[in-house]
Amino acid sequence: MTVPLVTGATGFAGGHLVEHLLEHHPRVAAWGHPGGKSLPPADGRISWSAVDVTDRDAVERSLEDLRPSAIYHCAGIADVHGAWAESARTLRVNVMGTHTLLGSVERLGLSVPVLVTGSAAVYGPSLEPLTEDSPLAPSSPYGVSKLAQEMAADLSPGHIILTRPFNHAGPRQSTAQFASSFARQIAEAEVRGGPAILTVGNLEVRRDLTDVRDTVRAYRLLVERGHPHQPYNVCRGEAFRVGDLLDSLIRQARVPIEVTTDRGRLRPKDNPVVLGDPGRLARDTGWTPTLSIDDTLTDLLDYWRRHL
Repeated sequence: MTVPLVTGATGFAGGHLVEHLLEHHPRVAAWGHPGGKSLPPADGRISWSAVDVTDRDAVERSLEDLRPSAIYHCAGIADVHGAWAESARTLRVNVMGTHTLLGSVERLGLSVPVLVTGSAAVYGPSLEPLTEDSPLAPSSPYGVSKLAQEMAADLSPGHIILTRPFNHAGPRQSTAQFASSFARQIAEAEVRGGPAILTVGNLEVRRDLTDVRDTVRAYRLLVERGHPHQPYNVCRGEAFRVGDLLDSLIRQARVPIEVTTDRGRLRPKDNPVVLGDPGRLARDTGWTPTLSIDDTLTDLLDYWRRHL
């Protein structure tokens, strides 16, 4: 039986990826970080393990037992804003965690595809659509960690699929990300009843935003059809003004909403436009996004309404 492994499976994209893979595989192996989020309720189709990807012995023991058919490496620090305060931890988990995992795969002789989830934060500022050949010049500690992660992965001799996902959103997303923060604040205001003031960061920036469910579908297609050691942008190819996304959510609110800027939410450096070109992904896998931005925002707001 082919059993793929998802690291970071208790995270946002990792959790959605597990659900997606179960539509194509009878069983999925899943790792969560020890001491992190609690593992979800038992599902006989999912083999859960608590594994720290920076712990070489734990990684090798688990891989030896699992012998997975493919590995989707989603474990890592994904908080761009928080990485400014915890740059050392971000580098250790994102870079050394990937190095440890791929080194263990090599030592165990596992001939399986390994997809490494990088980031579009590796690119330098540009007002034009970013292709995989665009200059690499990260402007944040998080971006530096993801570029170093990608470089470490590219040194591995195995079947390594390199991805550069752009912003993605959807149900269960952390409020460290702007769309989820907006949606949760609106849902909280609805619970309280009456007018509310939303605190926001920079609303003028434009971001290429894809539904997380489309993003993880791209990951599966890349493992099946992608070329190793060749980076792939995973994005919609359309940049939305953040303020317009907020307006779309406010239109769905059931109470009056006002907006105020919180300087604490402003990043030291913030690219005005982040727009990707998904052409290589589309050509090699046939992937196109299936969910509209309105679908994503509605589902995200409904998630927080149910959660609260």
